[in-house]
Amino acid sequence: MKKITLTGLLTLAMLISFNSQAQSTATYDINFTSTWNSSDHGSLPSNAHWSNLVGANHNSDITFFEMGGTATTGIENVAETGSNTVFNSEVQIAINNGNAQQWLNQSFAPFAAISSATLNNIVISEDYPLLTLVSMIAPSPDWIIAVNRLNLWDTGMNKWKETFTLDLFPYDAGTEDGFGYSGNNAATNPRGVITNIAGVSGYPFNSAKIGTLTITFKSTTLSTNDFEIANKVKLYPNPSDTDFVTITNANTLSKVEVYDVLGKSVKQIEISNSNDNEQIFDVSDLNKGLYIVRLLNTTGEFGSKKLIIK
Repeated sequence: MKKITLTGLLTLAMLISFNSQAQSTATYDINFTSTWNSSDHGSLPSNAHWSNLVGANHNSDITFFEMGGTATTGIENVAETGSNTVFNSEVQIAINNGNAQQWLNQSFAPFAAISSATLNNIVISEDYPLLTLVSMIAPSPDWIIAVNRLNLWDTGMNKWKETFTLDLFPYDAGTEDGFGYSGNNAATNPRGVITNIAGVSGYPFNSAKIGTLTITFKSTTLSTNDFEIANKVKLYPNPSDTDFVTITNANTLSKVEVYDVLGKSVKQIEISNSNDNEQIFDVSDLNKGLYIVRLLNTTGEFGSKKLIIK
């Protein structure tokens, strides 16, 4: 295994210290629950339903739609027909350009006016902390519910946001004429902009919300904060210039993963079923540098520790 100078090691450590928070991730459940009803939102058609809840998590270099802005073709298709194909392509382009992390897609259950859709165990990287989601209010000319660039990272507190709920309201995408629950209307010419139509005269909606979006924080990973589990588990030698590292209190763990500084999983360590307090694992295949060892104990709690390979 190659050696690294003390100066190089300190430089690397400082770089990682600076960037470690930028590489953290959080796991969330994202649930939309409809409150769409005839008392608040006009007489509903017999086939009232939602299209799939779709979107992406991304960075600030991309905007998929915004209030007062013109709808993209992808958003237009979602708003008018519930089709996600072009919007998916727009997200994939953003992913390829390094501006989005993943495409999100979940069907409503049941597929009706009063229903819900949940995106479970969505892992969000701090490099892509902004959430954009959209679903068609169907049938309609071009009406949607949506969140745009919702930031899940609390910059003031320098941590992931805890569980919270937002009220959602109907938007007009500005692409098709019509004030009632119907499709196949004339295109808006000239094209309009995306607007909030809750309580707007002529539309069937009063000012009441049409649903709620609950963002449920579940866990965080790749953080250098000391959780109770991390305090109980030791890694030695650390820094390590040998081919093997020992984990103490290994019998309290159910899973161990090693991540590089970019947040990529580079090794999964099998925890034996024995009652041995210590377990040795091979690090000879790891390059010199700093790693984050993610620890999951038998009760489902997460922690993490730094490991330096010399």
